[in-house]
Amino acid sequence: MLFLLLVSAIALSADKPSQKTDLYITQGRTDKTTNNEIILAGPGSSVTFSFKGSQCTLNLKSLNNNNQYDYVAIQIDGKYTGKQKVSPTTGSIFINEQDNKTHKVTIYKATEAGNGSIIFLGAEGDIVKTKKTKGRKKIEFIGDSITCGMGAETEEIPCGTGEWFDQHNAYFAYGPVTARALNADFLLSSVSGIGIYRNWNDEHEKEKIMPDVYENIYLNNSDRTGTYQFGFDPDITCIALGTNDFSEGDGKKERLPFSEDKYVASYVNFIKTVYSHTPNTQIVLLTSPMVKGEKADIFLRCLKRIQATYKDDKKHKPIQVFEFNDITPHGCGYHPNVKDHQEMSNQLTPFLKLLLNE
Repeated sequence: MLFLLLVSAIALSADKPSQKTDLYITQGRTDKTTNNEIILAGPGSSVTFSFKGSQCTLNLKSLNNNNQYDYVAIQIDGKYTGKQKVSPTTGSIFINEQDNKTHKVTIYKATEAGNGSIIFLGAEGDIVKTKKTKGRKKIEFIGDSITCGMGAETEEIPCGTGEWFDQHNAYFAYGPVTARALNADFLLSSVSGIGIYRNWNDEHEKEKIMPDVYENIYLNNSDRTGTYQFGFDPDITCIALGTNDFSEGDGKKERLPFSEDKYVASYVNFIKTVYSHTPNTQIVLLTSPMVKGEKADIFLRCLKRIQATYKDDKKHKPIQVFEFNDITPHGCGYHPNVKDHQEMSNQLTPFLKLLLNE
């Protein structure tokens, strides 16, 4: 048994948090402060470490743009233990285990880049070096709010209550779920409302689209900027962009008819950007189970046009297209909930497993 408790900084123990960089393993879109503290920037970004004994304290701080709280998801010894709030003032999460063995802890950013960053100030306890697992496959998931896990957790805080991000949990989004099923590492490059040539309620006039922000660590988060170094080198890159391009927006702002040519052209150019950073990856273009009817047919046709554009490309692995079956979303704002994400993963995992030869 274990329990997690978030408290104010005044309750910290006398031990100073360990900030030795070789004790912590980061994954995803992360950065560092001038004091060498780890910043969890993108959704699903994480820091992993190990400790000996039965107790450990995590010290975290939110840099939410609106001075609000944020969320992290905690995994201990490979098991999910819950989602915790992180406040703008330094707080602590206490971990208590029954045995005195060595335990492995991973802290994931549950919310997305637009919610602001989370600073990991270190851990207190008998922190020991974690052995890096070699030979694991790597998958990047590029997408929108669905890939972020927006609106997925509805049991504790029902839709329509609390803040708009209270139901976020990237840990349970289809990408991370699929990666865990394949015993692979993952990277999320996703932003709610974003598209490949236009966004949910913007014709690429005032808002930036994915090709504009992809090379920024913070996905163009307003509080910080920084060039992403692209050191992940994924075996597979899944791109799920189109749900917002096909959307009708809020129904109030003028919305132009969907342009197949603009969509395809922007997508083709974006793939060039992806290849410029990860030339050895295999790209998989995903449809969306939230796009239905005639739009779904157009969506698939567009992806096949994009695939055909690269059919004679001998420098890279063949681009694949994966079509999701329809899913009726049960999360907030017409988004998939945790069970829906699991269903998406159940569909996608066997396909990626074949590509990875796993």
